[in-house]
Amino acid sequence: MDLSYFSNQLSAGLAQLHYGEQPAALYEPIRYIMGLGGKRIRPLLTLLGAHLFTDDLSPVIKPALATEVFHNFTLLHDDLMDQAPLRRGHATVHEKWNPNVAILSGDVMLVRAYELLLDVPPPLLAHVLRRFSQTAAEVCEGQQWDMNFETEAQVSIEQYLDMIRLKTAVLLGFALELGALLGGASRADADHLRQFGTDIGLAFQLRDDLLDVYGDAATFGKRVGGDIVSDKKTFLLLTAQAQANATQQAILARHIGQPALDAEAKVQAVRAIYDELEIRPQTEALINDYFQDALHHLERVAAPETRKEPLRRLALQLMEREQ
Repeated sequence: MDLSYFSNQLSAGLAQLHYGEQPAALYEPIRYIMGLGGKRIRPLLTLLGAHLFTDDLSPVIKPALATEVFHNFTLLHDDLMDQAPLRRGHATVHEKWNPNVAILSGDVMLVRAYELLLDVPPPLLAHVLRRFSQTAAEVCEGQQWDMNFETEAQVSIEQYLDMIRLKTAVLLGFALELGALLGGASRADADHLRQFGTDIGLAFQLRDDLLDVYGDAATFGKRVGGDIVSDKKTFLLLTAQAQANATQQAILARHIGQPALDAEAKVQAVRAIYDELEIRPQTEALINDYFQDALHHLERVAAPETRKEPLRRLALQLMEREQ
């Protein structure tokens, strides 16, 4: 079955969502951020998880959209914390309105996410709400670690990988687990799908880190080398710092944590160290490890191979993307 079938169902469900009307200054920013598009990966994973076990996806639409509303809530607040001017090529909510609006509209989105989950059947409701609450807290923990790392002198590769697991990957895992449970999966199959989603999420974020350094500016959608310019502690930088010789360490020290008078020169210098240390193939190898682990979990799910194919296809698209 083509992925567009699932995307079309999500689009129809999104068009019917009602967040509230008055005061307009509270609800218009929600409609704005939800209307900016995006890949809708999380609710798509929920539908694909349910499709493994059932043909009736109508009861899954609203709970699936809860993951998208929650995700966009985190973007609203993350953009404010990062003072980001743009989101998907448009002004962020705190820029278009103001920071207080971004906070309050985001709060309502979190409430609406829980409200959408109330369509989960009563036998599953308590378990799903507990799992969602745990996941939501972990996403916040990941964001806090990410902010902590900005000022910490030493961050280990293991700490970084755990941070992106929390900030990015666990929500993808929950989205799949949610769909599986709603489709009638066993807890064991739901757990395998949660791990599949988490592994794909880790690979997805590492791929994003890689594209930030080696992507094509025309297709990446944002400035290539931005992580280097902003001294962001990514897997690539942390691995380079761990493996660099004395000369390479000195070059990195001249650029990382120092004002970038010439941003392009800084990017070229740091990328040259990455090339010398073969950081790109090391990152690609780790991405592939997570991807293969994900496929291993998918193989263990007790569902027909034909029903697994759309999920496998989506995972391949995420790994092969250039933006």
